[in-house]
Amino acid sequence: MDLYKKIKDKVYIIAEMSANHAGNLVNAKEIIYAAKEAGADCIKIQTYTPDTMTIDCNNPYFQIRSGTWKGENLYQLYKKAYTPWEWHVELKQEAEKIGIGFFSTPFDKTSVDFLEEIGIEFYKIASFEIIDIPLIEYIASKGKPIIMSTGMASLAEIEEAVCAIYRQGNCQLVLLRCASAYPAITEEMNLKVMQNMADTFQVPVGLSDHSMGSVGAITAVALGAKVIEKHFCLGRELENPDASFSMNPLEFKQMVFDIRQAERAIGRVKYGTAKQEKENVVFRRSIFCVENIKKGELFTEQNVRVIRPGYGLLPKYYPDILGKKAQVDIERGTPLQFGMIGEG
Repeated sequence: MDLYKKIKDKVYIIAEMSANHAGNLVNAKEIIYAAKEAGADCIKIQTYTPDTMTIDCNNPYFQIRSGTWKGENLYQLYKKAYTPWEWHVELKQEAEKIGIGFFSTPFDKTSVDFLEEIGIEFYKIASFEIIDIPLIEYIASKGKPIIMSTGMASLAEIEEAVCAIYRQGNCQLVLLRCASAYPAITEEMNLKVMQNMADTFQVPVGLSDHSMGSVGAITAVALGAKVIEKHFCLGRELENPDASFSMNPLEFKQMVFDIRQAERAIGRVKYGTAKQEKENVVFRRSIFCVENIKKGELFTEQNVRVIRPGYGLLPKYYPDILGKKAQVDIERGTPLQFGMIGEG
């Protein structure tokens, strides 16, 4: 897969399924179809098990003390949220059937190996894994395009991860700005960081958006984002760990529409008269005779003026015309042309 080719002409919009299937394969398939209908270019899942993420332990280190999942034990949270590996092939086939992209975030080497076996074409690296350099190197060694989120990461940490990818000879990389809070708040999204990453690393950039609504995504597109990732659910009433900060199909569809409109508005560098402006060019100013002028009479500020519409000479010639003689009789309301003007 040539990821750069896909993002060249339009923003690549990813619907993140995550835990929104609520442990039900039918829901997972419905999410794929709903994401396609809502305009997503791609559906993304996550490939892990509770045991590849952490250990089953109840001591305080493994308790979540704040935020959306306050009071949860890490192992039990991942047990609720993970996508069973035996679903992956079936979900991939469903996505291929309807023509929507499909990829995943691996969280350890075994998940990378598994995804290689089923033919995943590109990878996502999650913000929380950006410091796992051995994992990043292993993913990069597969030679597939990589989208990497950078939430919480310092510039030095991002650079280290980018270098790890490049050391493997893998150069097809997109970096996503991400506020790794669930949900993220608008004032801490700092989308200028996204622009700075583009300048610093000379790669395409985008946004992994955990905020509510689509303001962050639309703004990111206006600032140059080429990839937008947003959590997608069938409905927030379907209880699961990610529902509270995910978009439902109607919201996602509206976001996609707004992104496509923003792309059209951004357009390209093109000076001059746009197609829709052509009929209005005549309403620019030009030089008109505003009194009846006899042949041989001098042009003055009283009998010629710069007014609308734009059928006469350009206003820049006005100072040169004053004091010159009329070559012909000119009726009031006539646009002035060079052939009407003699020497003073």
